[in-house]
Amino acid sequence: MKATLQTYRQSPRKVRLLADLIRGKKIPEALNNLAFADKRAGPIFAKLLKSAVANATNNDSAKAEDLFVKEVSVNQGVTMKRMMPRARGSGARINKRTSHLSITLGVKELASPKGKKAEVAETKESKPKVVKKTAKAKKA
Repeated sequence: MKATLQTYRQSPRKVRLLADLIRGKKIPEALNNLAFADKRAGPIFAKLLKSAVANATNNDSAKAEDLFVKEVSVNQGVTMKRMMPRARGSGARINKRTSHLSITLGVKELASPKGKKAEVAETKESKPKVVKKTAKAKKA
């Protein structure tokens, strides 16, 4: 349940703003946020998210309504180096940065409250009891 996009031609710093916007959200809410985000990477992220949903439904037979955005990462890709002419015959370097985008989806499962109570009860019983020694017990 994963989708990646390599060497997207935009700075990772700008793309991470959208990654923070959709992290942990359900799929319809994330797509809605991306549709109304006023950023250039919005449609690209939406297409990548739809691709991840398609991967999850086809390969892992998961239902689209149970999915949420588990992990989003934006890493730095290859930097293209260009030169811009400057004064007195010198040149200044221009970095054209790229990004690697990755989306991982998860399935939200409804846990029964009885199961949680049973786990808590088991952990309380499994803890060893600490017996405090009194001053009289130490002398004897």
